[in-house]
Amino acid sequence: MPRLPRDMPDEDLMLAYAKGDVQAFDELYARHEGALFRFVRRVLGGALAAQADEVFQDTWVRIIAARESFSPQGASWRTWAFTIAHNLAIDRLRTSGREVSLATQDDGDDPLDWLEGALDASHPSSEDEAFWRAAGRQLLHCLDELPEAQRAAFLLHHEDGASVEDMARHLGLPFETAKSRLRYALTKLRGCMKHYLQTLGAAA
Repeated sequence: MPRLPRDMPDEDLMLAYAKGDVQAFDELYARHEGALFRFVRRVLGGALAAQADEVFQDTWVRIIAARESFSPQGASWRTWAFTIAHNLAIDRLRTSGREVSLATQDDGDDPLDWLEGALDASHPSSEDEAFWRAAGRQLLHCLDELPEAQRAAFLLHHEDGASVEDMARHLGLPFETAKSRLRYALTKLRGCMKHYLQTLGAAA
């Protein structure tokens, strides 16, 4: 009995789609639509947030166009797809020639998943929903402050779960360069969030 699309791993879905199974593509899209869109929007940052939908659609166009050349060897389908999204978003940033600005992003996403793992400092009012909502917005501000390459490296690692090895290979970077980008991004995010929390503590 053939497996249903919902029971198939991403890589098998892509291979099935390459052979003409449209339901396989629908399943892939449903699984990754939200995460890919959040990733694109965060790589673009506040300055180009309005262009996230266009880059997101371009990403899926590239995925469709590459269906026959996709190979499941190496990194996962998800990392492969996120790399396509990364490259398109970085190209858009370079073409725009605009500096990434600090823009308020109150969008109901889940940046707090990163906050607890990224910070090693104590914080006040851990049970306070308003505190965590404000901290989440601040983390998005901190992400916007990162240089484009460092922000993209952080997102590939934390949003997609790509290893440093996968990130280096797919971006065509030396391993140490990819590792350094991620390390610098984490250091700056920690510093930015610690300053925010210390300011809160001083005001309390």
